[in-house]
Amino acid sequence: MSVRIAIDCMGGDHGLSVTIPAALAFVDHASDAEVILVGQRDEIEAALRKAGRKAGAETGDRVSLKHASEVVAMDDPVSTALRRKRDSSMRIAIELVRDGHADACVSAGNTGALMALSRFVLNMVEGIERPAIAAPMPTASGGQTMMLDLGANVDCEATHLLQFAVMGAALVSALGGKERPSIGLLNVGEEAIKGNDVVKQAAELLRASGLNFHGNVEGDDIYRGTVDVIVCDGFVGNVALKTSEGLAQMLAGFIREEFTRGVLAKAAALVAYPVLARFKRRVDHRRYNGASLVGLRGIVIKSHGSSDAYGFEQAIKRGYDAARNGLLRRITDAIPEVHQPQ
Repeated sequence: MSVRIAIDCMGGDHGLSVTIPAALAFVDHASDAEVILVGQRDEIEAALRKAGRKAGAETGDRVSLKHASEVVAMDDPVSTALRRKRDSSMRIAIELVRDGHADACVSAGNTGALMALSRFVLNMVEGIERPAIAAPMPTASGGQTMMLDLGANVDCEATHLLQFAVMGAALVSALGGKERPSIGLLNVGEEAIKGNDVVKQAAELLRASGLNFHGNVEGDDIYRGTVDVIVCDGFVGNVALKTSEGLAQMLAGFIREEFTRGVLAKAAALVAYPVLARFKRRVDHRRYNGASLVGLRGIVIKSHGSSDAYGFEQAIKRGYDAARNGLLRRITDAIPEVHQPQ
């Protein structure tokens, strides 16, 4: 059965120059997938002609086009996206998921608008109070740790953290094939007495939940791969994410500077090129692009707004994997099995 991905082609910092090449590259490599390009028809058709393609023709009818007359700008207020731009590419792409015409939606657009529109159009899964942003983080062993929330909820209650754990476990089960992923609660120490009241209460709920709760974990556990899922509120998660991205970029810049300081350094760079290439690939944040907006009655993937075509293609793949592996069903099935406070 084909997996259909609705793509908000107009969103992000670079728009069609990134989304169209990424969508075409993805569909060329995924023989059981279809893409629905959502946006302003004339501009999309021009971008396809530039790429030497036509929607629904030379692609074996696996690329189609859905017109949307408006675009949610990166700096648009959420209220504008919700109330004024009712024919935006972002909203139409989400509605395709709601109406069953697509299995997932992918956008690099305004995060706040995407979250608000997704929640308004799709509604929440029963038993989940708030959606969360979840994304994989690379580990030293070459694996991944799923982390949430990464910015959707800056203030959380203990029950919300428990629900994030349920969704994170379902996400890892769907994408990684682990039936009982281990879960860690991000804290300032491993000891049970550490943390604020919300974190302490969340730890008690997790211990009684029936989930595979490892216990408290610290910031350095994110990259050790200590657990499969790390749970935190959106304030802490977003700071950790942006700090990690900044550190990776700084280290890459340092290495580049050192290998271009002089003739000997440049010669050493040529000798070390294979090692440097492997290092670059391991820390390349584009490989992990694509955060899942979990807790909704539909699959929505948020790509970095500044992503290039390679990074956006990874986000499309994440939506494809989530849909193909039944993420929504896994979350829905997992909720009744978890012991939640009444």
